[in-house]
Amino acid sequence: MQFLIDQDVYQVTISWLQLEGHDVVTARDLGLQQEADDVLLRKARETGRLFLTRDKDFGALVFVRKELSVGVIFLRILPAMVGEVHHQLQRLLQEHTEEELRTLFCAVESHRYRIRRLLSH
Repeated sequence: MQFLIDQDVYQVTISWLQLEGHDVVTARDLGLQQEADDVLLRKARETGRLFLTRDKDFGALVFVRKELSVGVIFLRILPAMVGEVHHQLQRLLQEHTEEELRTLFCAVESHRYRIRRLLSH
């Protein structure tokens, strides 16, 4: 799967996704690490990438500003629970296609993941 990764995502998660064979581009790679949230979502949409973040503000943004809707995966992750969250993220990525994930806002926690359909889809 193709991801645009927010600047707040742990390097261990980025490395894990790469080891799993995913196409990962970070906000830093694109020189967007200081950009506003709506700019990051727009870039993810323009490039056809799922957006991965630890910033809970993206939930409100994609539901309020429907034109920015793109598949978002929100990680509720702390260093002590990286392994558990990666396990749930792996489940999510195995149980849903990339095309399906583009229509969802997903929250991944240490013991589960939750999904919500984006309004523009």
